Amino acid sequence: MATFLFDEIIFGPVTSRRLGRSLGINLLPTNSKVCNFNCIYCECGLTDSIEGELPTRKQVASKLESTLKDFKTRSSEIDTITFAGNGEPTLHPEFDKIIDDTYSLRNKYFPGAKIALLTNSTTLINIKILDTLKKIDQPILKIDSVHHKTIELLNCPIGEFDIKEIINIIKKMSDPIIQTMFVKGTYNDIPIDNTTDYEINPWLKTIIEINPKLVMIYTIERDTPFDTLKKIPMKKLNDIAKMVEENNISVQISA
Repeated sequence: MATFLFDEIIFGPVTSRRLGRSLGINLLPTNSKVCNFNCIYCECGLTDSIEGELPTRKQVASKLESTLKDFKTRSSEIDTITFAGNGEPTLHPEFDKIIDDTYSLRNKYFPGAKIALLTNSTTLINIKILDTLKKIDQPILKIDSVHHKTIELLNCPIGEFDIKEIINIIKKMSDPIIQTMFVKGTYNDIPIDNTTDYEINPWLKTIIEINPKLVMIYTIERDTPFDTLKKIPMKKLNDIAKMVEENNISVQISA
C-alpha cells in the first residue's frame, strides 16, 4: 500500500490525534526514512537505512525560527512542537543541542506550547539521550509489546534490542508517556495480534509498574507498507483503555 514521507524539515501544523495543533520537526532526510526500527505498520514505509544526509543544527533552528515568527505574526496557534518525521529523531547526532535550540525559540515565540518527542525508545541506553529526554515536556515512548518475538515481528529492530533493559530505564523516568500501536493481521504469512490476553496481560503489568503520566493507545490511521494489516475496532481499544484506567492511569485513545 502507498505510504508517505515528510518532505520538509518543519511541517504542519497538523491537527494531531494526540497532540492537538502540532508543528512537526523532521530531523531525518526529506527523501528517505532513517530508523533503527522497521515497523511493519509505519506510515513512512520500510526503513531505508540507519544513516543518511541529515539537516544540520543550524538549518533546523533557522527553519524553525522563520516558521514560528511567521505564525506569531499571523496570530496562528500552536499547541505542540513535535519531533517526529521520517524515522527515529534521536538518531540525529546533534539531537541534544537541537532540543536546547528549540526550547529557546519556543520560549521566544510560543511560550505556552509544549515540546513533544515521538521515539521508539531504543536510544534510551545512551545517557546523553536519556538526559536530554528529561528536558522534554512530553517524551512519548513506544512499547508495542513486552514479548521479544512480537517485537521482532512487529517492530523489526535493526541491531540488538532488549525490551527488558528499555523498560527498566523507563521505570526510572519521571512522568513518561507510553504509546502503543495495536494492530492485527499477518506478516510473511505469520499471524500477528498484540491485543490478545497473551499480549495485553504482561503489557498491562508493565504499564502499572512504570506508572506513566499517560498511556496513548492507537491503531492504524494511514496506509501501511503491507495490506495484510488491519485496524483494531474502537470497542477493543476501549476495553484495553478501561483496564489501564482501573489502575488510576490516564489513557488517550486514537482510532
